[in-house]
Amino acid sequence: MAKMEAGVVYGEKYQELLQSCKDGGYALPAVNVVGSNSINAVMEAAAKNESDIIVQLSNGGAQFMAGQGMADGDAAKVIGAVAAANHVHLLAKYYGVCVVLHTDHANRKLLPWIDGLVAAGVEYYEKHGRPLYSSHMLDLSEEALDDNLSTCAEYLKKIVPLEMSLEIELGVTGGEEDGVGSDDDITDNAKLYTQPDEVLQAYNLLSPIGHFSIAASFGNVHGVYKPGNVQLRPEILKSSQELVARTHGTSANPLDLVFHGGSGSEKAKIEEAIGYGVIKMNIDTDTQFAFATAVGAYVEKTPRAFSYQIDPDDDKPYKSVYDPRKWLRQGELSMVERLNEACADLRSGGKSLAKS
Repeated sequence: MAKMEAGVVYGEKYQELLQSCKDGGYALPAVNVVGSNSINAVMEAAAKNESDIIVQLSNGGAQFMAGQGMADGDAAKVIGAVAAANHVHLLAKYYGVCVVLHTDHANRKLLPWIDGLVAAGVEYYEKHGRPLYSSHMLDLSEEALDDNLSTCAEYLKKIVPLEMSLEIELGVTGGEEDGVGSDDDITDNAKLYTQPDEVLQAYNLLSPIGHFSIAASFGNVHGVYKPGNVQLRPEILKSSQELVARTHGTSANPLDLVFHGGSGSEKAKIEEAIGYGVIKMNIDTDTQFAFATAVGAYVEKTPRAFSYQIDPDDDKPYKSVYDPRKWLRQGELSMVERLNEACADLRSGGKSLAKS
């Protein structure tokens, strides 16, 4: 693959990046963010590992980015996502890696959020000649397959002129992700396993329209659960790839597949899934925990600094301790450390196309 310019990638360059993943046997960490601290930590980790990266926002993450004091929550979801994207566009090239901008899990009730972002994307494209986001995700997996796919086709037609891609979900990823899904019935649920013929139906409908990726469920669940409570079956991905390739006479692994609910997954299952064409693994729960534990440890180490500005016993000032830059930085560093592990698990380290 030819070297790419560092910064946000989209369109043909995004597709080239995904093909590089499949050809090179690696996948990109896709990390949910909620503000500039987590965005910067993700890009710092990418630069440190010389790994291309995916920065993604859920509807709640976007709303938090805009500020929870904003009275109109629906507007905040759009404005926050636009603000986050502009932040990444401004800084990504300085981190020296390729960054994909993506939104995560929009079900039927969240389509107005995507509509708002498409409208903002049209305005951005007209002004800058590039899309605001590399891709959006629709999660209509709890609906009938025909309804799911017809809506996805409708949105793919809208964003193709903006040089964007679409991620869809087939089958249900267990657990709950920012208001989408639930924590009920995470075991013995047939919907946790996508059928290859459903994947073929999606390919038949969407591939003539534009580029898309598929979050096909193979038992994956959002969050972290005790061992044995989640049964991953990556062979479903293999069967889906083989069916599409056989039906359409394509080369091996024609699908760009996505691994949702990656936090806490067995490393052997991650490696197997990559071999079947997974190019992206979502990480949220583990990076949230990494950030939180580091901040908690910092507070526990100097608890009086978070109760007093000046120590009542010895008049010691604590401003240099409770300065938000100090404890937020600890969270960032811990998040970077967790993403070092993710880059190693996904074998993306040292493979940035901006470094080739």
